[in-house]
Amino acid sequence: MAKHDYDFSNLNPTATVLRKLDPIVIEKPRAPIHIHTYGGESPFFRGLTEGKLLATRCVNKKCKPAGKEGHVFLPPRVYCPDCLERTEWIDVTERARKTARIHTHITVAHPGAFNRVPIPCELISVEIEGVSTIIMSQLRGAKPEIGMPIEPVFETAHPTFTILDLAWVPRKA
Repeated sequence: MAKHDYDFSNLNPTATVLRKLDPIVIEKPRAPIHIHTYGGESPFFRGLTEGKLLATRCVNKKCKPAGKEGHVFLPPRVYCPDCLERTEWIDVTERARKTARIHTHITVAHPGAFNRVPIPCELISVEIEGVSTIIMSQLRGAKPEIGMPIEPVFETAHPTFTILDLAWVPRKA
């Protein structure tokens, strides 16, 4: 593999992120070295690094209820939970910018060892119009309120290739 196919960022100068591979592979230096793959969820994490919020949906019209009703899943499901068929990827970034709201929230004062979230962390459940599921994330720059309109922000300059590349801020009027 050519040197330009990977870099040494990911918040740790010795971590290797193999961006060009599909699925994305991250090496986290530890003793022992832990290497894992995002497998079928690679498009979701790659999308975050590109400023896109990707979800999945069942396209099996015989599937009840997901395919027949056009259920959209975020966090994404690689396979439909109802019919176990492979799902298709869709971009819900603009839908999220226009319709996302806080469903529930909690302030986390002690997130635990090795967490990289700001303390205290405003942990939120995000509902998006037309999306069948709710995604957990963090709110930046405001105190959360149920029903608060929010929009996604992405860490694209120095991505971590984790869910921390996605956060939410109050939607601008």
